[in-house]
Amino acid sequence: MKRLIALLMLVSFSSLTLTACNTVAGAGKDVQKVGEKVEQKAEDCKDAKC
Repeated sequence: MKRLIALLMLVSFSSLTLTACNTVAGAGKDVQKVGEKVEQKAEDCKDAKC
């Protein structure tokens, strides 16, 4: 019984960790895209063409 509980806890922890990792990776991609847009806008406004 203890072995089953330990196994269930391990599976739960692993699935939560992997889910959180994917969420953070997705958020990182979103932030990167926003940074690229800001960088493009800064380049456009460099010569006071805004």
